[in-house]
Amino acid sequence: MQQHQFQRKLGGELGLDLCMSCQGIWFDDFESLQLAPAGIVELFRLIHEQDPSLRQPLAASLHCPRCGEGLIHSQDRVKSGRFNYLRCSEHGRFISFGQFMIEKGFVRQLSPGEIKALRPQVALLRCASCGAPVDIRKDSACAHCRTPIAVLDADAVKKALADYTRGAPGRLPPPVVALPHASGSRGVAGNPVVEPEVVDLLKQGIESLWESVLS
Repeated sequence: MQQHQFQRKLGGELGLDLCMSCQGIWFDDFESLQLAPAGIVELFRLIHEQDPSLRQPLAASLHCPRCGEGLIHSQDRVKSGRFNYLRCSEHGRFISFGQFMIEKGFVRQLSPGEIKALRPQVALLRCASCGAPVDIRKDSACAHCRTPIAVLDADAVKKALADYTRGAPGRLPPPVVALPHASGSRGVAGNPVVEPEVVDLLKQGIESLWESVLS
């Protein structure tokens, strides 16, 4: 993990440990509550720069970087949905980028109706928690970690970042960005089968949001 500096709510800087290969954050006790909105803008920038296809899967068991004890799988609920993380009872917790944004209310879980509307456009979505592909033609949550499908909530982000961006209110993108049509998995005689593309809704939403912040 590498330490990055972010603005603290009450002034000064907060050093957070980020692992870019697994796209996760380690928070010592109460650090998550101390992160200023301007720090979240910087965190968006770092997430935007990461290629989700290069993400490495998490090990079956992870250990606290402070004491070496095994981390405990945990789940909490906020208004925007459930989020998963791994915690040490003494020193802090590890959380993925996607789950952190669910916790902060910047990402919301898609309703069954929204998932149904997406099916004609895309077959596979990337899980915001573990990065595994989710086949929305048959599943409404990740089969590996059971995390529901999530998307960036532009309205929530707009409110949180209003003091730190200069864009007009209407310039932020809608929650669900335009999606490419997924290739079918049924081949034509004489041609190889084309696998459906795995679409990352969270990554696409962040890219659109970051472009609007920079423009």
